Amino acid sequence: MPAKKKVTATKPRPAAKPGSRLDFPALVDAIRQVHEQSAAAVSRIVNTTLTLRNWVIGWYIREYEQNGSDRAKYGEGLLNALAERLSGLNVSNSNRRQLYRYLRFFQLYPGIVGTLSPQLRLLPGLPNESPPQLPKGDPGIAGIVSPLLGAPAEHLINHLSYSHLELIVDLEDPLKRAFYEIECIRENWSLLLLETTDGEAQTRTFNPKAIPNV
Repeated sequence: MPAKKKVTATKPRPAAKPGSRLDFPALVDAIRQVHEQSAAAVSRIVNTTLTLRNWVIGWYIREYEQNGSDRAKYGEGLLNALAERLSGLNVSNSNRRQLYRYLRFFQLYPGIVGTLSPQLRLLPGLPNESPPQLPKGDPGIAGIVSPLLGAPAEHLINHLSYSHLELIVDLEDPLKRAFYEIECIRENWSLLLLETTDGEAQTRTFNPKAIPNV
């Protein structure tokens, strides 16, 4: 029986020094790094754009519920009617449940307005300023935690995918949301890890002092 050949792991090549000549393996490795870094950058941009898109949709729904000229015509059937119309226009991810989550996302994180891009700020009706912050430790209104207790809005946008935020938004307890916001950012939790702890989060009781700083 022939002996098995020993397989050795390929070690990553050290980066080429500025001004040095590339050999072929270094060329391949350089292009690989460009590809991987560019793909990661594109992924971050896509995720941020999706998160802000969903927040802005939530803002528009809330604005219509409060100030729409014909809002009385739809009443509690607004989200159903809106989902049906948007579906006919091929607007993705716009069923009733998702629209409700966008609305709740906006309501729980109004401070995200401060992270909007200049292009989004040009959309009609969007506010130009962040809402006033609540005093530290004040649980706020309708389950909104003080921005000083949870993670800053820019950290949420830059470090968490919308899929992470969607799971966190489903939590009713504002202290639990703040805890998982910060843990996901500090420990770089995968979506799978957050999903597996979601059941525990629904029943676990939190002390505000146990919430770490991000």
